[in-house]
Amino acid sequence: MERQSTIHRRTAETDIQVSLDLDGSGVYTVQTGIPFLDHMLSMVARHGFFDLEASASGDLDVDYHHTVEDVGICLGQAFHQAMGSKQGLRRYASASVPLEETLASVVVDFCDRPYLVYNVDIPPGRIGTFDVELVETFFLGFASHSRATLHCNLQYGRNRHHIAEAIFKAFSRAADEATTLDTRLAGLLTTKDAF
Repeated sequence: MERQSTIHRRTAETDIQVSLDLDGSGVYTVQTGIPFLDHMLSMVARHGFFDLEASASGDLDVDYHHTVEDVGICLGQAFHQAMGSKQGLRRYASASVPLEETLASVVVDFCDRPYLVYNVDIPPGRIGTFDVELVETFFLGFASHSRATLHCNLQYGRNRHHIAEAIFKAFSRAADEATTLDTRLAGLLTTKDAF
């Protein structure tokens, strides 16, 4: 069974294409016009063992918000589509990742109940040209359109780059485990026969 998807989203503000293979090996090609977002998406692919192609053009002269949000939306749609019926899916998982002084954890449940909890006290400012509040914007778009419940938690940390990177890495590891198929499971991992 191929668990792949391709999403194309065009609005007055952005034009984005995302292709995803949940059963990949971490191969990626990412060009969003936002270097830090490219760096984070590359880590999602590599650390989650997802094959990912993402390209975006947007109104970056205004700011990065529309592009970051819409890339999150498209990646969420790609996950939702690639998971298909979710038969045999482990569904939920968690991961904690350290990066020097930082420790972050992410818990995900691909349950068709979109919700984001974002307990990340990140110092205001920028990472290069990237406004740090856009990390939450990205994950809100992802959770809403993958139809996942997503909890991002920062246990501690000071460096903005380290905090963002640890969150994205923890997300990739949790998403990898949650999208794994379990041969012991027939049907959906629920007692209700539907999410």
